[in-house]
Amino acid sequence: MAAVYSDLAGKVALVTGGASGIGESIVRHFARQKSKVVFFDIKAEAGATLAKTLTAEGLSALFLEVDVTDIAALRNGVEQARQALGPIQILINNAAHDERHRTEDVTPDYWDDRLAVNLKHQFFAAQAVLPDMKAANAGAIVNFGSTSWMAAQGGMAAYTASKSAVLGLTRSLARDYGPYNVRVNAIAPGWIMTERQIEKWLTPEAEVELLKRQCLKRKLTPDELAKFTVFLASDEASACTAQHYVVDGGWV
Repeated sequence: MAAVYSDLAGKVALVTGGASGIGESIVRHFARQKSKVVFFDIKAEAGATLAKTLTAEGLSALFLEVDVTDIAALRNGVEQARQALGPIQILINNAAHDERHRTEDVTPDYWDDRLAVNLKHQFFAAQAVLPDMKAANAGAIVNFGSTSWMAAQGGMAAYTASKSAVLGLTRSLARDYGPYNVRVNAIAPGWIMTERQIEKWLTPEAEVELLKRQCLKRKLTPDELAKFTVFLASDEASACTAQHYVVDGGWV
């Protein structure tokens, strides 16, 4: 049984990249907390199916097809969510894409694209919802980073640069908006076994390395990330801000 945080009931929670993977699990967990969940994704079919499934269970879930790398569309999506559900009280900046790339092949356009999908939208999503949080004198933002840069992972320099910058963004926003009782934290997931990770990267050799490096000798699931995310957004974590929480089974 997952913990129940009564303070989350009725709160409007916005999750980016919520149609699949870790994001999907986060959406499900907020919905089960009786939050009013709105989630963005470019995966229209998966997003619509998830929202339909949750609403059929009597839960609150609104899907909006939004490309978060399009800042005008992102801002419009936030306004649509606000008009439909009310002021945004929780923001989960989860959307990302860990595409591998050789340093020699990176062009300026590719670099900008990787920062757009992995970092830039986190700032502008926060900028869009912070007026709601300031007016309420309360709010919680969780930005998703990665342990990849902490582990000195190669083959994805633009990704690791983006994800390391999430920590700086988080601490700056926490300092600026703490006087308004807005908490801003970051989560750095380790290797979480989403369908995409299993299909693309989980070779027998990689699984051996995983079990060697992690203190916990098992695979980590999206639900484990979602449960911690919900906790950080709840009043149970009311004194936690400007922090970077590693959830990786003891890899780094």
